[in-house]
Amino acid sequence: MLLVLALLFFTGIASISYQQVVFTSLVFIGLAVLLLINKEKRFLTSLLLSFLVGFLMFMVSNHLIEMIDISKEMQIILNRLFLIFIIIALVFNHRIFKKKVSWFNEKPDWNNPIVFPFHTLNIFWFWLIGIIVNGLVYLFFIVQKDLEDIQSLLLFCLFFSLINAVVEEVIWRGIMLSALKEFTSTGYAMIVTSVGFGLLHLAIGFSISFSLLISVAGVIYAVITLKTNSIYPSIVFHLVINIGMVYSGFIL
Repeated sequence: MLLVLALLFFTGIASISYQQVVFTSLVFIGLAVLLLINKEKRFLTSLLLSFLVGFLMFMVSNHLIEMIDISKEMQIILNRLFLIFIIIALVFNHRIFKKKVSWFNEKPDWNNPIVFPFHTLNIFWFWLIGIIVNGLVYLFFIVQKDLEDIQSLLLFCLFFSLINAVVEEVIWRGIMLSALKEFTSTGYAMIVTSVGFGLLHLAIGFSISFSLLISVAGVIYAVITLKTNSIYPSIVFHLVINIGMVYSGFIL
């Protein structure tokens, strides 16, 4: 049952991203049927279904914005803001089932280590090393740009990076990870949120291979969130990645 739900969820994200009406309809029908016949997993099914409803609203809103004569930068900012439709759908679903909306809104606990086969690393150093390594990779692209180009992108970069990091993390490592972890298992919650996070990037034109690569980043964000019991370290990490992506040309 859990595997079927995950596959339907992933298919739904991909089909909505590619605007495949038939496949999207089949996914919604499949989830609706499971919602009716499986009382035990009703909240979980409804959670994934509500996400897809919010995602569909996100796509429709962006389609309407594309018909308005505004700058590319403003289109991208509005695109990220429209992700709030997913949050609204998820919160509404929690309210229907009278569940508390949890999203790891706690002060980070840096005392939990990550245990590797041959080494144990404090979560703070894992987080900091990850930020430094990624920052150095993107710095290679940034230093090749003229100072004028860097300055011209600064305002857009800050707005995009902050909005995207906060909203995406609240969705995936916040509400979704928290709910899935409570009603399934930690491993299942990490896989569904990480793969789903990666596939969501299909909607902004990324390839399937690159989107799945982004899923790896989703796993890292999930580990950091679970180990610190806080969403804020992953938001900072995500923010750094976003800044690097803007200046390396992946966004504009």
